[in-house]
Amino acid sequence: MTLPDAVPAPREHAGVFVSFEGGDGVGKSTQLRLLADWLAGRGRDVVTTREPGGTPLGVELRRVVMHGDHVAPRAEALIYAADRAHHVATVIRPALERGAVVLTDRFLDSSVAYQGVGRELGAEAVERINLWGVEGLLPDLTVLLDLDPRVGLSRLTGAPDRLERAGVEFHERTRRAFLDRAAADPGRWLVVDAARSAEAIAATVRERVAALLGVTP
Repeated sequence: MTLPDAVPAPREHAGVFVSFEGGDGVGKSTQLRLLADWLAGRGRDVVTTREPGGTPLGVELRRVVMHGDHVAPRAEALIYAADRAHHVATVIRPALERGAVVLTDRFLDSSVAYQGVGRELGAEAVERINLWGVEGLLPDLTVLLDLDPRVGLSRLTGAPDRLERAGVEFHERTRRAFLDRAAADPGRWLVVDAARSAEAIAATVRERVAALLGVTP
């Protein structure tokens, strides 16, 4: 099977696109909220979203892929890619085109880490499918909150979803995949020790985002 050709597209939007990545329990939603509050306080148009689940269709896909019965690994990868393609077309790209700052809890790199490496489907194959689906869109900045998976999983409350139940070895593979991607593209990635305090992490993230926006942190 030949996968569709896809490469990252050059930045052409007026807004700024920031994704938060990392394992489960690292504090992505907290840091996204803190950054959104800071940006809104500076008068910025801010859109916060997540994957899967950032659209009505995404809510349904999230229920199926994260909380439903068994889903075959390839089907799982394609469901995430379909959600992402729709999410970009209907939420992310329109917001970026009007000049908003878009903050998302997970994006394409999660699929590469979780399905490409964690599920051992092949990082390159999963990345190509997703790049095709989003027409080459990548974040201007990806914040990786890095933490030992055992610590992250111990922070979780409530019933675990399908990925959270995948086991420590699976989560160790995804952590390594995230770190490898960050090392290969340091211009896009900011790696932060998620064991630090929420306030210290937020300050580091604000500094990098302020540089993107050309403002003081």
